[in-house]
Amino acid sequence: MPLVSMNEFLPRAKANKFAVGQFNMNNLEFAQAIMEAAEELKSPFIYGVSEGALKYMGIEFTVAIAEAAAKKSGLPIALHLDHGSSFEVAMKCIRAGFSSVMFDGSHHSFEENIRLTKEVVKAARAMGVSVEGELGTIGGVEDDLSVDEADASLAKPEEAIRFYEETGVDCLAIAVGTAHGMYAGEPNIRFDIIEKVASAIPIPVVLHGGSGVPDDMIFKSIAAGVGKINVNTENQVACTEAIREALNKDGKIYDPRKYLTPARKAMVEVVKSKILLFGSSNQA
Repeated sequence: MPLVSMNEFLPRAKANKFAVGQFNMNNLEFAQAIMEAAEELKSPFIYGVSEGALKYMGIEFTVAIAEAAAKKSGLPIALHLDHGSSFEVAMKCIRAGFSSVMFDGSHHSFEENIRLTKEVVKAARAMGVSVEGELGTIGGVEDDLSVDEADASLAKPEEAIRFYEETGVDCLAIAVGTAHGMYAGEPNIRFDIIEKVASAIPIPVVLHGGSGVPDDMIFKSIAAGVGKINVNTENQVACTEAIREALNKDGKIYDPRKYLTPARKAMVEVVKSKILLFGSSNQA
């Protein structure tokens, strides 16, 4: 099966009250673990690729790995640019074979964010590629971008509704109190904002910073209208802990397969737990 746009499953996710996970692809082992978990549970999923990961892996390798996963598994898989910083980066990814892109104009003024996002949507739609927009500023660390919690700003429901109406994005990430990275305490998620926005627009809301969010908050978010949830840090932590454990157990290991195999297995378990939590199993 070829890579698909997020429109293959996100409208159904919103209608049937489940969420599809975006799991970031940072290397081959991440890609394999995510696919293995989804294949076992028959779930659609999204490979998220940040600009940092794109530089690390190379765009040709990234697309080839995702296409191989889609062909091997037969699952509906979207290859999605995460937090694209410009029109040029989004177009580069589309030309290379990405089936979905995010344009993150949240650091621009509201009007400029609308203008730039509209440009991306117009070009992407002509290619059958889905687009995610962002409103408000999500705290935490993503690649080299760090946003202090004090500088994070919540999305205003009326602006989010207008943003959708003017841009026509396929899903919308709004800042509602989550953050990139792991949480020191419990996040304070504004379910009222999610509900106001999701009930007024036909597309699903996206929850960024899904790692470490308590299960009950995930359930409430999906019930309020979230149809896409991003997870990366939990996979990174599981991967690194498994590698550290393998190397601590045997200081003579030098074959990367000896420590990357348990790392991959650890990530499979993380992804399976999220798919079950999000309710996307048997939705492929």
